[in-house]
Amino acid sequence: MSDLLYTKDVLRLAATARGAGRLPEPHGSHSEHNPACGDRSTVDLTVENGRIAAMAHDTRACMLAQASASILGAALPGRTYNDLARLKAEINAMFESGKPPAEPFASYAAMSDVGRYPSRRRCVVLPIDAALKAFEASQAAKPGGQRS
Repeated sequence: MSDLLYTKDVLRLAATARGAGRLPEPHGSHSEHNPACGDRSTVDLTVENGRIAAMAHDTRACMLAQASASILGAALPGRTYNDLARLKAEINAMFESGKPPAEPFASYAAMSDVGRYPSRRRCVVLPIDAALKAFEASQAAKPGGQRS
């Protein structure tokens, strides 16, 4: 089963690892963990005027989660919290319909077959959830991710 999900496109996205690393002084940071498989993704964000200015991630996970985090690393700067929430909804809809999100997140098309494997859906959404919670943390935190 897993081999069918790890297409060349997914492997290429994961290997690119856009945004991999950590930000020195994030405004918000959050780690998400999938206890079913051990995947973990930590997302750091800086947010300026309601938009993501910078994003970095430390994703220690399967290729699906790594590919998802890489897409975010490339496409998140300039996006808002609502853009992220909409992306999550579009990813969940893609799992049912096969229709990927629009640009700048169209690369998620490489993971459209994940919908056939409900236990693997969480792998794709894990970095998105971490980014959403990091954004929320940024709204209640000082630089460095420390709560006031």
